[in-house]
Amino acid sequence: MRFPQTPTGRLTRRRITQILTLVLIFAVVWLRSTDQEPPAELPHAATRDGPIEQAFANHRSDVLVTGEGRVTRILADDTDGARHQRFVVELESGQTVLVAHNIDIAPRIVDLQRGRPIAFRGEYEWNDLGGIVHWTHHDPDGVHPGGWVEYSARKYE
Repeated sequence: MRFPQTPTGRLTRRRITQILTLVLIFAVVWLRSTDQEPPAELPHAATRDGPIEQAFANHRSDVLVTGEGRVTRILADDTDGARHQRFVVELESGQTVLVAHNIDIAPRIVDLQRGRPIAFRGEYEWNDLGGIVHWTHHDPDGVHPGGWVEYSARKYE
């Protein structure tokens, strides 16, 4: 390999140092650009819980959502008006939502237990505790988008 020559025909120590410095800078820049780790957290929109997190953050209601997580609390049935089986689900993101499953329209979820995985589709309603998901059943009138709860390999709709 030939190095550029100075007017006297010799490569000076200063010129060698400049060339090596440039090579080192390019190597560091190249290594940093190829050795970047993925971000520690995905942005909300990229997570499975993104639509629920966004609805909560923006105080939005009447949003059709699908989610999954683990049952963290089982509450007493709501018997005021239409009966609802109620339980709290912790999503992958750590946010919790109350699921109010209408058991006058859909079957009761059998053997519901804390710590078990569950998936759901329904309508999200904002509140300051994380929100409520309801309409986790079919619409008998066929007007509203149907929802469901999936638990222990069984779909309740």
